[in-house]
Amino acid sequence: MKLALIVIVAVVIGLLLVIEVGLRSLFGFGNPLIYIGDQQIGYLLAPNQRTRRFGNRIEINEYSMRSEAITPIPAPTTLRILLLGDSIANGGWWTDQKNTISELMMRSLSALHTEKYQQVEVFNASANSWGPRNELAYLQRFGNFQAQAVVLLINTDDLFATAPTSLPVGRDRNYPDHQPPLALVEVWQRYITKQKPIPEIIALQNEPGDRVGVNLDAIAQIKVLNRERDSQFLLVMTPLLREIGDPGPRDYEIEARQRLTDFTQAQQIKYIDVLPIFNSTVNVKALYHDHIHLNLQGNQLVSQLIERLLMELMKEKLPTVLD
Repeated sequence: MKLALIVIVAVVIGLLLVIEVGLRSLFGFGNPLIYIGDQQIGYLLAPNQRTRRFGNRIEINEYSMRSEAITPIPAPTTLRILLLGDSIANGGWWTDQKNTISELMMRSLSALHTEKYQQVEVFNASANSWGPRNELAYLQRFGNFQAQAVVLLINTDDLFATAPTSLPVGRDRNYPDHQPPLALVEVWQRYITKQKPIPEIIALQNEPGDRVGVNLDAIAQIKVLNRERDSQFLLVMTPLLREIGDPGPRDYEIEARQRLTDFTQAQQIKYIDVLPIFNSTVNVKALYHDHIHLNLQGNQLVSQLIERLLMELMKEKLPTVLD
């Protein structure tokens, strides 16, 4: 009887070990990205992290960017571009590092040889659910790293983003602040256990007042910060999948979109509204990972749109491109 019990226990332990190893090696569980709270920014990805999720490589540098290590001051022969955004810019666990919008832009622009710039850097300062106020706070903290151009990539929901907060860190399972003891524990907590509502976050999501106006003001401040540093500024907004085609954006989104258009014209901000472009794209669903996030095809299209306008903005800074 004791022998049978020992065998059963050994088999169970062995099976759990196999599952644990499989979850770690095949899916990357047990090593999630860690977040840190910040009083002004709300939260950041903890610096200096490397992991793989479902086979996709994720690397976070010393400034909490989804990018390789950065020198604060670029070399004179370097063209530096800073991409600010939320999970769409970041790419999340579903996007390999090489397939993020910033990496696609860097490879494409690096193929251009100029007399002045022999190297191109595109850095990616982003985090899940950041809004314009988070991105402004990041710039106020770290500056724009002497980038010649800064691209702010938002989506329609960001026009309604709430104030930065560190409340989700360590409380929401999507924002862990420490590594789990086992991959099995992470799977249990992330996919099996129900997420308990966080009353303080629910209250914050009901933030009163003109949220669209507050976020437009944050974008205006981002523009001013970059103008003070003699950097070009480009604003890009991607749509939710349900906004494409009929019936299109909801009434409150149409109103907010019009306010954004009027704002960019008044502020003389170069702006790409991706919605009309996606509306003229065949099989636009093939560009999306889910209802809001883009896949590799979507990232490629958006990166090309950004590159084209950036090249126009940078004409004075970029000499004639040589073959």
